[in-house]
Amino acid sequence: MSARFEELDFQTTPWGEVSLRRRREPVLGVDIYEVQLNDEFLMSSLFTVSETELARLGIAAHGEGDLGVLVGGLGLAYTAMAALADPRVREVTVVEAIEPVIDWHRRELLPDSVGFARDPRCRLVHDDFFGLVRERRSTTTYDVVLLDIDHTPSHVLNPTHAPFYTSEGLTRLASLLRPDGVFALWSDDPPDPAFLAVLGGVFETTDSHVVSFPNPHTGGVSACSVYVARHLRHVGRIRP
Repeated sequence: MSARFEELDFQTTPWGEVSLRRRREPVLGVDIYEVQLNDEFLMSSLFTVSETELARLGIAAHGEGDLGVLVGGLGLAYTAMAALADPRVREVTVVEAIEPVIDWHRRELLPDSVGFARDPRCRLVHDDFFGLVRERRSTTTYDVVLLDIDHTPSHVLNPTHAPFYTSEGLTRLASLLRPDGVFALWSDDPPDPAFLAVLGGVFETTDSHVVSFPNPHTGGVSACSVYVARHLRHVGRIRP
């Protein structure tokens, strides 16, 4: 295998073909780790600011300590690791639908996350986050829920995810939050007023943050969004 490129893992899953690759970036002189699902490029270790900001902004919005955090989507683990690094966090549960992704971290294939899966405060769960919410399969509640799976609320990886981003879907999510709980969501697009309006129908306080970061490929700056919502409204109970 070339020193400039290596496929660390390739597996066929119920979600499709998933691969973890390492390639040498000649301009920057660093190794970059990338994840691809079928033809979708999902994430890169070159761009991690948005993942860490998702954790920082979500946890900061709560303002208290001794927090239990739920992370939807493990990926390269930067969101979960940022949550664990915050002294206000007691424990982190990560729900990941693609089992090989969990295996990468347990096998320590990624240098940045070595030791992460062995942290006693961290629990990795193989499950579909959206199915867990939709079917109310969790009896545990959390102080903060951080979600980074789909590209945007309107550009989803699987059509079954789309109902989550409706008022009914977010109301089901609310059942996972403790009083004064926070929901934070990553999106690759600028803040969407229509989605903010949907959030505002379920939560009393909503906000969106534009997260900017250098892009060495373009020589400029790229940006994404983090939505943060807190304080549940008194919404009608959704039947199971």
